[in-house]
Parts: sequence; structure tokens; C-alpha cells
Amino acid sequence: MHRSIMKLATAATAAVLPLTLVSSAPAGAANKSATWGKIVKQTAIANKLPAAVKNSGILRVASDASYAPMEYLAGDNTTVIGMDADLIKAIGQVLGLQVQITNEGFDSIIPKLQSNTYDVGASSFTDTKAREKVVNFVDYFMAGESFYTKKGHKAMTGSGLTQMCGLKVAVESGTTEEADATAAKAACTQAHKATVTVLAFGDQTAANLAVSSGNADVGFLDQPIASYVVSTSNGVFVNTGKPFAAAPYGFAVGKTYSGLDKAILAAAQYIYANGQYKAILKFWGQSGGAKAITLNKAQF
Repeated sequence: MHRSIMKLATAATAAVLPLTLVSSAPAGAANKSATWGKIVKQTAIANKLPAAVKNSGILRVASDASYAPMEYLAGDNTTVIGMDADLIKAIGQVLGLQVQITNEGFDSIIPKLQSNTYDVGASSFTDTKAREKVVNFVDYFMAGESFYTKKGHKAMTGSGLTQMCGLKVAVESGTTEEADATAAKAACTQAHKATVTVLAFGDQTAANLAVSSGNADVGFLDQPIASYVVSTSNGVFVNTGKPFAAAPYGFAVGKTYSGLDKAILAAAQYIYANGQYKAILKFWGQSGGAKAITLNKAQF
């Protein structure tokens, strides 16, 4: 699943949406990160790193910074912050690596992991069997899929995919939600209901704008993000429908270097065992999604 709402608005966008809808962050966190205490490099875990990564001293991370509170841009419109950014930084400290996070379009992250442009994708990826064919996943969070709409719009009915029947649904390209909204067409036909119109956008900001402008009936995205979009919209949006399809988020790890996934896994398990993981989730208001750290546990 993936991808949000936090990219700064252009003048044209700002005329449609309140500025807080486009650029606000968790209360008091606009330019901050969670505080989790000093983490000393764990040599035994760092030794699991492939030699090329260990010797470089750098963990190259890609993130689509439009998915608050998981990943989005700080007030400088450059620095990537959010829950995923804090988690991967803590993991980097365990490994003794400098973490460099680059803002990338969601669709391009897995291909750039395959081409060795980046080592890790920290971008609210749902771990799926299809994605596991090309990257590995260190699973760290559970999230379902959810909907939101403009306040005053007719509420959704039903459950699962058929909630979307007869609606224009805004999604971000390349996400699990795009695939599921497309699959809803067949589900609606089977249920003898009107079909779904899937409107795919290059980032979640554009999808949100489609909903606020009335060009789409509902926005469809991960439950934590949908709740955050609504809570920071100054009353423009409300949640609608029933969340479903809970599945794990994972850090996507390129397969170029053998063993990198195991090193990331061990480092993530370390911060889980030592309290930093829970402190970071609590800071970002996402404690409800906590789960044990696992490797490649796709459910579908």
C-alpha cells in the first residue's frame, strides 16, 4: 500500500485546499523527529552487512515523501521526516551507517532498488508476494485499507471491495489501493452493481485534491494515512466506509547485495527489543500498528 498529503501546495492548489491540509504535520512535529535516545553501533549486527554497504558507511534510502505521518517533507521542503524516516534512521544507528533519505516517486522506488540506485525503500510498502519476487521485505507494521470523502458527500455502504461500486475512486499510482480498486470492478460486476471508475495520480497529494475538488467521490489509501488526512483537513474530509485487508508494511530491501535484508532485520529487531521502536510509533500516533519484526511475511 502506499501512498498522502504533505507536499507543499502550489498557488493553484492552495486556492482549493486549506494550507494546513497540504503541509501540516503531527502537532509540534512539523520539523522534528521522534526522540529515542542514543543508539550505540552493534558490531555483531553491523558485521552482517554486505562488505560493499559496510565499507561505504552509507545506507541509501528512497521514500515517497507524500504520505504523512509515515513519510513527508519538513518545512524546508527538502528533508524527509516521519515515522518510517525515524525508524530507518534508528536502524542505521544500530548498523553504524549514515542514512541518506531521498524523496522519490513511489512507482520508481522498487525499480531503483533493482538497479542498485538505492539499498532500502522506506515508504509504507505493503509486503506482497508479487513484490517479494523482486525485493525482500523487513515487515514492521500492520495497516488496513480505508476511505475518506469530502464532508457532506454520501457515505459509503457495504464492505470490502464492493464499497466502491458506482464510485469514482482516487488512488496513487503503483499502490496496493490502485490494484484493489481495479479488482473492485470485477467484484462489482459479479455483485450486479455499477462499476468503479479508478482515477490514478502520480502522488497522494493529487489524489487528495481530486477528492476535495469533487472530481473523485472518495480517496482510497492506507488506514493510518486516511485517518491522518482527515484529522489535518480542517473539517474538509471525513472518514467513510469500513477499513479492510490488514497487511504488513515492510522496508523494501534490494537483492543486489546478499545478506542486506538479514542485517536490516537484525537491526530492526534490536530497536524493537530495546524500546526505540515503540517510542517512535508512539510519537507518530501509530502504536496500534505495532507488530513483531519479521522477514517476507506477505499475506497475499
